[in-house]
Amino acid sequence: MSYPLPNNSTDLSGQVALVTGASSGLGLRFAKVLASQGAKVAIAARRLDRLEALAKEIEEAGGTALPVQMDATDADQMVAAVAKAEEALGTVTILVNNAGIPDAQRAHKMDIELIDRVLDINVRAPFVLSCEVARRLMAADKPGRIVNIASAAAYHYAGNGAALYSVSKSAVVRITETLSVEWSRNHINVNAIAPGAFESEMMDGMLERMGDIAQHFPRKRIGNPAQLDAALLFLVGPSSDAVTGTCIRVDDGQGSR
Repeated sequence: MSYPLPNNSTDLSGQVALVTGASSGLGLRFAKVLASQGAKVAIAARRLDRLEALAKEIEEAGGTALPVQMDATDADQMVAAVAKAEEALGTVTILVNNAGIPDAQRAHKMDIELIDRVLDINVRAPFVLSCEVARRLMAADKPGRIVNIASAAAYHYAGNGAALYSVSKSAVVRITETLSVEWSRNHINVNAIAPGAFESEMMDGMLERMGDIAQHFPRKRIGNPAQLDAALLFLVGPSSDAVTGTCIRVDDGQGSR
C-alpha cells in the first residue's frame, strides 16, 4: 500500500531539518514529509547519487533540499555535515537521527570490526550529531527538536540473532532520556520513535534471510514508512512542546509488551 504525503498539517516553515540515513527507507520518507510541511531539509547519507535524486524530487514538489554526503562512522564528517547544512540553510532546528545498521548475527559469531561498526553507527553517531546540533542551537539561542530512531528491538529480544542491534537501540532510548534532561533548560526537546518491522532496505535483507515474518504478526503485515508520519510530525511540531525524553513505540502490535 502506498501513502500520499500528509496535507499541510504542521507548519514547519522557517525550520531547518537534518535527516541522516536519508538515501532510502524511513529516512527518505522522513525527509519528504518534513519538506512537505515547509522545512528546509539537509539530507545526509553515504550514497550521494541517491541523495541528489531525492533532492531533485523534493525540489520539484516545491521544497528545499540539500544533499550532504556523510559517513556515520566518521565524526569529522558528521560535524562537517551539520556545518554544511547551517551554512547553506541556516541553523539546524530539527535533527532526525535515522542512520542505522543491523548486526544480523549471533553475538558469539560477530567479529570486532562488525561490533565496532554497529556501535559507531547506531550509538556513537546519534550522540555526536545530537551534541553538535545542540551546541549550535545554544550558541544561536534557539529552541530545537531532536528525534532519534530507535527500534522495538530496544524493548524485546527473542534470541534469534541481532543481540547487539537490540543493545544499540536500547542505548538510543537512553541517549534520548539523558540528553532531554540535560538540554531541557535550553528548550531542546529530545524524543525517539521505536518502529517495529517497517519496509526498508534493512527489512528487505531480513525477509530474504527469514522469509515472510509478517505471517507471525497479529495483523500479518509489514509497516509502511508513511505510518510513522504522524509520530514524526507530532514530535517536531508545536503540539509536543512539553514532550521530551519520550520514546513512542510504533510497532502495529507486532510484538509483546
